[in-house]
Amino acid sequence: MNVVVNDLLVHYELQGQGKPVLLLHGWGDSLTGLTGLRKSLATSFQVVSLDLPGFGTTQTPKTVWNLDNYAQFLQAFLAKVDCTPYAVIGHSNGGALAIRAISLQQLQPEKLVLLAASGIRAGNSGRRLALKVIAKAGNATTIWLPKPTRQRLRKQLYGAAGSDLLVVEHLQETFKETVRQDVQADAARLTLPTLLIYADQDQAVPLQDGRTYQSLIKNSKLEVITGAGHFVHLDKSDQVNRLIEEFLA
Repeated sequence: MNVVVNDLLVHYELQGQGKPVLLLHGWGDSLTGLTGLRKSLATSFQVVSLDLPGFGTTQTPKTVWNLDNYAQFLQAFLAKVDCTPYAVIGHSNGGALAIRAISLQQLQPEKLVLLAASGIRAGNSGRRLALKVIAKAGNATTIWLPKPTRQRLRKQLYGAAGSDLLVVEHLQETFKETVRQDVQADAARLTLPTLLIYADQDQAVPLQDGRTYQSLIKNSKLEVITGAGHFVHLDKSDQVNRLIEEFLA
């Protein structure tokens, strides 16, 4: 389905019935990356997922955006589709976006699930992300993608366009603005029940970030998934889906 929000043509999917649950994908991904989770939750909830602006088939903003702009967009999108989420689930940058949007009160869910959420930019984590911004293609934004997609995109970029292109070339400046935003202060303001799901083999967002969020978010619980990477909801889908369904019940 498509809807126009703030002059952008936005692609979204609506599935299931019950309390609304909003899914937010990570950087370089799209709503298709959360298809398995959406189908699982749709047996008990009405699940809303979308391609955030600049990703999937949703139009790209005409200006450089940061998390605040994406948060404002989410508020407008939800008003347009007449949805008040009972819960929000964000993966990676989608988790950072959820934290920022809730802190700004542009999202007001009753529950929050953070899947390998990024957004901790200070200290070692911040230096790591800063290096990704200036790195060559395949070393920067590709790290957020599933391995098969990452390998395919690297081959295409190096073979056809040279090594200086980022995976989401048209959002390079938006990527830089986004990774400059640290949402730890926003996380410290959250009081809603929050489930943190992080993987012990994540090379993009370390498990320590999950522990940091657990210490910041008052009503939070951390679940560590062993043998999984950054796309924990794909690597260990049954386990992750079960944890989320039990938390949302």
